[in-house]
Amino acid sequence: MAFLTAEHISKTFPGVRALDDVSVEFEKGSIHALMGENGAGKSTLGKIIAGVYSPDRGVLKIEGQEIKPTDPRIAQQLGIALVHQELAFCPNMTVAENLLLGGFPTNGGFMDWTKLKDKARALLSEIGADIDVDVPLAELTTGQEQMVQIAGAVGVNARIIIFDEPTSSLSTNESEHLFQLMARLKERGVSMLYVSHRMDEIFRICDTITVLRDGKHVATEPIAKTSRDRLIRQMVGREVLLTRPKHLDLEPGEEILRVENLSSTGKFENVSFNVRRGEIVGMGGLVGAGRTEVATAIFGLDNRATGNVFIKGKKMGLGNVSTAMRRRIGFLPEDRKRSGLVLGMNISDNVSLAHIDHFSKFGFVDRNREVTEVEKLTKRLRVKAPSLESITAGLSGGNQQKVALAKWMVRACDLLIVDEPTRGVDVGAKAEIYQLLDEVACQGLAILMISSELPELLNLARRIVVLREGFVTGELSHEKFTQEAVLHLMA
Repeated sequence: MAFLTAEHISKTFPGVRALDDVSVEFEKGSIHALMGENGAGKSTLGKIIAGVYSPDRGVLKIEGQEIKPTDPRIAQQLGIALVHQELAFCPNMTVAENLLLGGFPTNGGFMDWTKLKDKARALLSEIGADIDVDVPLAELTTGQEQMVQIAGAVGVNARIIIFDEPTSSLSTNESEHLFQLMARLKERGVSMLYVSHRMDEIFRICDTITVLRDGKHVATEPIAKTSRDRLIRQMVGREVLLTRPKHLDLEPGEEILRVENLSSTGKFENVSFNVRRGEIVGMGGLVGAGRTEVATAIFGLDNRATGNVFIKGKKMGLGNVSTAMRRRIGFLPEDRKRSGLVLGMNISDNVSLAHIDHFSKFGFVDRNREVTEVEKLTKRLRVKAPSLESITAGLSGGNQQKVALAKWMVRACDLLIVDEPTRGVDVGAKAEIYQLLDEVACQGLAILMISSELPELLNLARRIVVLREGFVTGELSHEKFTQEAVLHLMA
């Protein structure tokens, strides 16, 4: 008998049928992958099991007994925990307060701060995370926030843990700690549902794979009986081929960006490189190497940055986003929800936000022109949504990423900085984003691409600039690319 069973689960959101009569069985003490394109229903199924959503139809059972996790607290009482893809804690509270939220230890009716911190440290120690429990969550990196979430889920002694893209913002070392932790949990008999787009992880740690497509169950198979190609075909319903980027066969044009001795105390020092028209320059490095910090400084988000940034040969002042945008620089940030989108706005308004002057005349927005251009771009990116009026918060993570990218595609930029452009994006959407970046590079756009995924850098970039601990350790041209060479410069 299966440990956890989902029977005939259906769920509809306004204009979208997220799950359509899905039935899956999950074994005790196993790691079960949920795979599919963005919008396939993976996260929705996980959230229904964890009590975040209630199904419109269908039942859940543990060991044959029907359960009704109508909210996350009831799910937790049933032994179910969820590690969200995005931040699900209170950023203004400390790490310790977040970890013990809802179960603060008391002494004589007052908060027992010593016990609170000791418990929080024990939870972090369990997963091998060295994080100061007194620091407000808002001051942590995205990867550290994710580790705190994982510690919180493990700490409630759950029998079922749902991991939704847990490694999307983790470093290689943090990911290894997570995999070791999952192996220990498996030995204890904990059942794990694992949502990820990273094939290497799936084939390394999972026992079984369930594929969803457009909200419907496609297949459930043991990992030993499937392959990458078979899995991709099941996920997207078509062949997905990664071809050699066309911009690599074209000669780059004029120098668009030149950075000389860019520094910011405690973040990076004396960073120098350039990007020419029609080329994609990758920026690699381990988490904490300073890649994102360099990008935000170029875009004017670091008031303490010093050094020189030249756009088309003319020096640009630092510390001012408006100046950067006037000089035709676009920036797709790593954290789409916090920095890349206004989640309460609809798709159309988000896409046009960075270029509203382009759609305006005499102080009024030309809605027909705006809708025409936005619709053309969202179709090109295959954004899955009922309409352009759909609220962005209701989209899947991958579709949100496409909207965030479309915002800068609609603006005529000379330089586009993309930080983790395919974070949380499925294999089909990745291929589409790669093709789009290659296409706009061929049209003359200069692109600086930051990525933690080595295959992404090796496949797309003409050159890779590598940072380690805030310093440039080297630059590799395409003909010298190997994983070993890049890793050597990183580590």
